[in-house]
Amino acid sequence: MRLLHTSDWHLGRAFHRVNMLGAQAEFIGHLVMTARERDVDAVVVSGDVYDRAVPPLAAVELFDDALHRLADLGVPTVMISGNHDSARRLGVGAGLIGRAGIHLRTEPSACGVPVVLSDAHGDVAFYGLPYLEPALVKNEFAVEKAGHEAVLAAAMDRVRADLATRARGTRSVVLAHAFVTGGEASDSERDITVGGVAAVPAGVFDGVDYAALGHLHGSQTITERVRYSGSPLPYSFSEAGHRKSMWLVDLDAEGAVSAERVDCPVPRALARIRGTLEDLLADPELTRYEQAWVEATLTDPVRPADPMARLAERFPHTLSLVFDPERAPDDPAVSYARRLAGRSDQEIAEDFVAHVRGAGPDAREQAVLRDAFDTVRADATVREVTR
Repeated sequence: MRLLHTSDWHLGRAFHRVNMLGAQAEFIGHLVMTARERDVDAVVVSGDVYDRAVPPLAAVELFDDALHRLADLGVPTVMISGNHDSARRLGVGAGLIGRAGIHLRTEPSACGVPVVLSDAHGDVAFYGLPYLEPALVKNEFAVEKAGHEAVLAAAMDRVRADLATRARGTRSVVLAHAFVTGGEASDSERDITVGGVAAVPAGVFDGVDYAALGHLHGSQTITERVRYSGSPLPYSFSEAGHRKSMWLVDLDAEGAVSAERVDCPVPRALARIRGTLEDLLADPELTRYEQAWVEATLTDPVRPADPMARLAERFPHTLSLVFDPERAPDDPAVSYARRLAGRSDQEIAEDFVAHVRGAGPDAREQAVLRDAFDTVRADATVREVTR
């Protein structure tokens, strides 16, 4: 069976104020064309269909168009909700839509109920594990401690239990939206850290033939059977080194996996350039970036006059301007934001306690801070998906 694995469409999202709806529509066309021309048996979409719980109307219309085109193609599609989606909204009409071959899986309680498709070698069971927010699903899965690994492991126990009841030789595919250990994150993914831990081990997916992952925006192979497709378009300059693609996955009669990357169309290349303003304007090596979307980091010791206008003369698609003067680390002028770069909320809070009190928090106090951050994050998630 041949699968086309994609995720993280983020319909409705802009890129530094650039409307990406046209590029997203072009991707949908590319997806449908690939499914038709490469004889795909099933499309799997591993979450974050939309960029937010209440998407703009234009994004909903594009999603509707995608559903109709996939249904007209006659290629079954299995789709789950991600942490950016409202599971309840995305799942509206799932029963009716399923009759057209588009299978929306947004209910955590249905993790162990597969979509079963068949080929010449027998059945393939597709299990959709929507994003499992630990604070919201811990009771559903009867776990004592609300954490990503605990709830995902419980969901996978249901998958394996159902798979054990099926005919010998039934192959299996799991769709999941999570941060798996070994994956490389970018700046454009929303933090899903719980209890100071975001990642779950790849071993949680043991027992299935292929795990089609979503959440991380870079295409990645965690193991031969566990892969991220990545987002089809860039959504931050941290993705400048990404090759945007989908996975074309073949499952043979025994469930062995072979995979090929299929490139996605992107409107422009991304470039991150750094140096003084005069150097950036004069360096001949930067000619190749003149039509790219550019993030320019200026290292001038004093902020130059009209930097964006001057950069735009050479790089008309400059979208982001960062000032980072070259200074010694102990220079008092080094910005507070720069000192905090790359540090988690928990680490910043612990440093603040140490600064104010003269000693950092002990283990009990660290746990209090961690619980506070988890509670705020979970409350924000609940408010977003229920409004």
